[in-house]
Amino acid sequence: MPTQAAFYFDLASPLAYFAAERVLQVLGGPAEWRPVLARELPGSNRFDAFRCREEQEVFRVEIERRAQTLGLQPLRWPEPFPFDSSLAMRVATYAASIGRTVPFAQAAFRQAFAGGHSLEDPDFVLIAAAACEMHPTAVLRGAEMRSTVERLEATTAAAVKAGVRDVPAVLVGTQVFAGGDSLERAAERMRIEAIDRSPGAAGYELRIEQTGSRST
Repeated sequence: MPTQAAFYFDLASPLAYFAAERVLQVLGGPAEWRPVLARELPGSNRFDAFRCREEQEVFRVEIERRAQTLGLQPLRWPEPFPFDSSLAMRVATYAASIGRTVPFAQAAFRQAFAGGHSLEDPDFVLIAAAACEMHPTAVLRGAEMRSTVERLEATTAAAVKAGVRDVPAVLVGTQVFAGGDSLERAAERMRIEAIDRSPGAAGYELRIEQTGSRST
């Protein structure tokens, strides 16, 4: 079986949006998408903590450049930004319970950062949900269920315990990968673990120990 990874995201993060657009292709193996509240993580990036307007503009230009480099649609900033993602993340958690985390998250990210719509507005959350055939009444009910709230809190707490400090992050085994090249480094780790688990790997290592050299 291939090594499974966990991909942590918050729909308010443009950096997580970039990762979400690439994770399925880059990892080359299964990944469980886990919605978390980034503001509860110990190293969370505060997108409203700029010292001046110029610093904020530099950040936005860099993010827009990154979107262009990745071949994504021109990035459009939601208003307000940052926005409160609480509702959207509860809906993402509800989506996880019915097996629709990935399509909902992708649609919601695109509403926010390709469409320029704040996910504080329930209408845009519901538009994203409708894109993956989630009924609006069921979505709103699911988002307010106590079990949904508790599951989001538990997933966030488990992420902190695992060593996740901010989003996006990828967990492979017990190792957390974060930063701009997190997907690539996680993919390499998954590749190594897949080799280690492959049939014959143990015999190959035994031959190395017996001969003292690697055979070709």
